[in-house]
Amino acid sequence: MYLLHYLISIASFCACASALWPQPSKYTNGSSVLWLSPDVQTTYKPLKSQVEYSWEKLRQRGNGNSTGQPTISSTDALNSAIDRFKGDAFNSTYVPWKFYQRHTNFEPDPSGDKTYITSITIEENTSLKRSLSNTSLSDESYTLSVQNDGSVLVNIIDPIGGVRALTTLTQLFYVHSVAGAGVYTPFAPVSIADSPSFEHRGLNLDISRNYIAPSDVIRTIDAMSVVKLNRLHLHAADAQSWPLEIPALPSLAAQGSYYNGLIYSVADLQNVQTYGAYRGIEVYVEIDTPGHTDAISWAYPDLITASNELDWSTYSAEPPSGQLELNSSAVTNFVTTLFNDLLPRVKPFDTYFHTGGDEINVNCYLVDPTVGSNVTAVIQPLLQDFVTQAHSIVRANGLSPIVWEELIVDWNLTLPTNDTIVQTWRSSAAIEEITSRGYKTLFGEYNYWYLDCGFGQWLDPIAGDPNTQIVPPYTDYCSPLKNWREIYSYDPLVNITDPAQRSLVIGGEVHMWGEQNDGDSLDNKVWPRAAAAAEVMWSGFVGPAGVNESVTRRLADVRERLVTMGVQPQPVQMTWCLQNLGRCEL
Repeated sequence: MYLLHYLISIASFCACASALWPQPSKYTNGSSVLWLSPDVQTTYKPLKSQVEYSWEKLRQRGNGNSTGQPTISSTDALNSAIDRFKGDAFNSTYVPWKFYQRHTNFEPDPSGDKTYITSITIEENTSLKRSLSNTSLSDESYTLSVQNDGSVLVNIIDPIGGVRALTTLTQLFYVHSVAGAGVYTPFAPVSIADSPSFEHRGLNLDISRNYIAPSDVIRTIDAMSVVKLNRLHLHAADAQSWPLEIPALPSLAAQGSYYNGLIYSVADLQNVQTYGAYRGIEVYVEIDTPGHTDAISWAYPDLITASNELDWSTYSAEPPSGQLELNSSAVTNFVTTLFNDLLPRVKPFDTYFHTGGDEINVNCYLVDPTVGSNVTAVIQPLLQDFVTQAHSIVRANGLSPIVWEELIVDWNLTLPTNDTIVQTWRSSAAIEEITSRGYKTLFGEYNYWYLDCGFGQWLDPIAGDPNTQIVPPYTDYCSPLKNWREIYSYDPLVNITDPAQRSLVIGGEVHMWGEQNDGDSLDNKVWPRAAAAAEVMWSGFVGPAGVNESVTRRLADVRERLVTMGVQPQPVQMTWCLQNLGRCEL
């Protein structure tokens, strides 16, 4: 009877929830059970020498750099992933009972004969490209084979592909509900050939409008690694606060932060970036300039024009107003000092540095003593010089600059197309315009991928003013809330048919701005919706036709895995729906 119940339930489960997220490029599985041996050994065979190395021999291989910080290679990241794999599998508490009819015996008999996975081989292989149809093969590509006899083989081009493969392998396993019974997969044999659709798959996290602690960011990195996001964009300062320690400018964070201790020390930032690097995630920093900078005025008031004006809406998109003076040698010296302090410290971890450039308000420059005009023709050449100077420092530190779309679309700046990346956010039409000019581009339109939208207005109505703009139903500017299905159906390239322009779209980011978000609300607002964006960027666009019950169940499965890791995401669906296949469709 136990076997009958198991066969019925496992057949139902395998039909709908061979639950990998993001969906691999090619994937087949069976229904045989394998158990993971507590003594499983992982062997890495690098291509260069074809000599077998164990994690123990490689774990301390990192070299140094001119800043004295460790350089973390993709091999180091793979070694770290190998070290974590067994712990992730055996320390998990995930029993997938929600995906079966209630009170059924869906698990394999823990007292029966068991076939164990005792070894995992990860091998660099030049023939991998023949296994994948993706012509623009990524370093993150891999193949994964799990045979019925328990043998596991991973083929990779670069060690970072091994990191992604081990993430996938972990998602094939479940913990048996009988204490001590072990960890199993019901999906053998497995054959996977996988490669990402986009090289840049990011989350933009605002840590400045409301303070988000390094520990919250580290928890977010853990969740990102599960869904194969590989860029964490830290929007590290804005008009409201400056939480980032800059030793060359010590008063900047000391006075610009919200409160004592709400500061990322040099060590905090390095720890966050190191933690990400070991998980194959580049944590890069944005210092928005010349707008969104009034927090600087707490320490350096003479650098900011139109600072914290009572009539803030004339000078900024939100309070407080204030922008860096645009034609000031003191500002140039400040930015030079700031960047020459920060950039050498982030260089060991990053390829990018984001210099902002969004929502520049011309009225600030009417009261700027170094400009004295709000005329675009007057401001544009000064802005060109400002950005060119800032980017010269970025490039001198071996980094590529990222800017917001306004610098190209609104201000028509001329920036080098060979290394400048332009981040779009207002509409997909901007992608077409920017790529037509030859720039590499990131997508992430606010109508689809702003996770902060739909929670209502955070501005208060002016008491007693019949002309207040804050009126019922008090919706925010980008309502409604972007639910996961809306995020999943987003296709920013639907109207871009030129292959050359499409090739310039290197990826995207889903955004979590901070007006109504902090560390306590972070998980619930980001997850699992950011996972929907992660699959779009890894597996490719599917549009509304791709939203179906199978996707819902896979997302619900990865949501449960995040819960067992200590993340607190929203539920995807009622448990009743997950337990009753096909009954929650309309």
